[in-house]
Amino acid sequence: MRRTALVTGAAGGLGALAARRLAAAAWDVVAVDVDEAGLAATALRSPNTHVRTCDATDPAALADVLAMAGPVHRVVHAAAATAPGPVLAQSPAEVERVLRTIVLGAVTVVQATLPGMLDRGAGELFLCPGGSGPPASAAAAAVAAYADALWAERGGQGVTLRCVHADGASHGLVLDAMDRSLARPAARIHVRARPTRRPPALIRAPR
Repeated sequence: MRRTALVTGAAGGLGALAARRLAAAAWDVVAVDVDEAGLAATALRSPNTHVRTCDATDPAALADVLAMAGPVHRVVHAAAATAPGPVLAQSPAEVERVLRTIVLGAVTVVQATLPGMLDRGAGELFLCPGGSGPPASAAAAAVAAYADALWAERGGQGVTLRCVHADGASHGLVLDAMDRSLARPAARIHVRARPTRRPPALIRAPR
């Protein structure tokens, strides 16, 4: 059976690694991002990958991509934005950019893909809010609340929904946690990837 995955934020970071892993597992991957050069680099390392330059917050552009892709069986929404620095030093425009990318992006991707999954009674939807800085943290909290609302309305209808919290873990550990979460009860929608910790160094006694 042909399996198609949509990965946003696929030009780098978590999205790029997700695209590579899925392609290596014989998924047909549709990788989207606004970074054309980054997408090209992802495609070079990923067989079975179709790249499209697309802003995931644009419903019309996303609809065009999905019309090309056909039915999508897994979505990994990993588009991220960063606004580091002190809170009061960040302009409203910077904060809006982060919130738009992470929160509005999640809403747009969900509205474009979840109805089809519900109609088929199957699918996997991963929301992976990422980025650094206070606005990104606020955006991640908003996406988590949005995921809770989605589950309250649409849970138990055949679609797996997960909201992924990286918590400082590497991208590889995040993807591992996502895979493990598929074996968990459906109602446990929040996935937390814990960073590995080095054992404390031995302290040598003075001679």
